[in-house]
Amino acid sequence: MHRTRVKICGLTRPDQARAAAALGADAIGLVFYPPSPRHLDWEQARQVAAAVAPFVTVVGLFVNAEPATVREALREVPQLQLLQFHGEEDEAYCRAFGRPYIKAARVRPELDLIEYALSFPTAQGLVLDAFVEGYGGGGQTFDWSLIPARLPLPIILSGGLDPQNVAQAVRALRPWAVDVSSGVEAAKGIKDERKMAAFIAGVRDGES
Repeated sequence: MHRTRVKICGLTRPDQARAAAALGADAIGLVFYPPSPRHLDWEQARQVAAAVAPFVTVVGLFVNAEPATVREALREVPQLQLLQFHGEEDEAYCRAFGRPYIKAARVRPELDLIEYALSFPTAQGLVLDAFVEGYGGGGQTFDWSLIPARLPLPIILSGGLDPQNVAQAVRALRPWAVDVSSGVEAAKGIKDERKMAAFIAGVRDGES
């Protein structure tokens, strides 16, 4: 049986990273996008990344960043293993850093997800997020019926997931992974350990 991977994004404190790993998260996300309330400077990011247990992937999230900024992040936070590009980046940009990457798609009816996925042949997966003003899903879900039955990249489902709806999402879509941020928070950037535990329990319930 396929085990749905879990990424908890937007962690800002080392204790959150330790708790996420202990609860069974497969990956944690560090946000390097200054407008976000979850944005980290290099020192904060190093501290969070250093707290991550072995075999938990550390993901760096960027939105239309200057290439020099991504390269600086890789130097300053050497634990980064996977890059996530959440803006209008093209495939040449995404693969220029010599690291595995995943690419976000802001899902809306006029976006051909198959064509979009084919335009990123070097991506490790496709993050499907809600289309809202600005970047990131804004805690909003989107119409899951817009997802084609077969996509040429593994699906990482995002956008408005929380402990209440994640089992339904996993059961209906069987994504490779789910990605949550605001759905497990007590406040912006502050993760709630009980909500993280309930979210992961919901994922496991959806697999059954």
